[in-house]
Amino acid sequence: MKKTLNDLTKDEWNKLFPIELVDHNPEWKNIYESEKKRIIDTVGSETILRIEHFGSSSIPSIKSKPYIDLLIEIPKKLLFNKNLIGQFTELGYSHFVVPARENIETYSSFGKGYNLDGTKEQIFHIHMCPSDNVMWKQIDFRNYLNSNPERARQYENLKIELATKFKNDRGSYVLGKTDFVNETLDIIKEKAIA
Repeated sequence: MKKTLNDLTKDEWNKLFPIELVDHNPEWKNIYESEKKRIIDTVGSETILRIEHFGSSSIPSIKSKPYIDLLIEIPKKLLFNKNLIGQFTELGYSHFVVPARENIETYSSFGKGYNLDGTKEQIFHIHMCPSDNVMWKQIDFRNYLNSNPERARQYENLKIELATKFKNDRGSYVLGKTDFVNETLDIIKEKAIA
């Protein structure tokens, strides 16, 4: 049986697809818009309630992995709907279930652009969940960094340090950013109360 992305171990992922940060590419916004249109044209706006570009590639002032991260809102009843997952499979995506952790409920994730030989096309990551999932706070984080260049620069410096230290350890790279993200979300919350 042919091996798929779902068959890769964590170590295989880390070796095939190391963490690499690049300068911001202004074309990423157009790539996002084009993919958003493809998704809505295929799946429909009745199912797709909202799509946002988030992650570092949506913050023009900092380095990023050259991935387009999309956050997609769907009705809760469609969270793991097989027909919906099938529509994304037809668009070239592989489906993954993100398990519940800390204060994040389980949700669907999709990836596209990875090849089993380690070569990459344009990579897209989709996080698909209802609006009450804490993942939606990532939009507040994006907006805050886009309007606060100094905080964005601090985030970039942390990412560079982590990418150097954890080039082949995606999990540690992501976990290393958690405190910074949470501190930033606390700043946002305090400013909203003040």
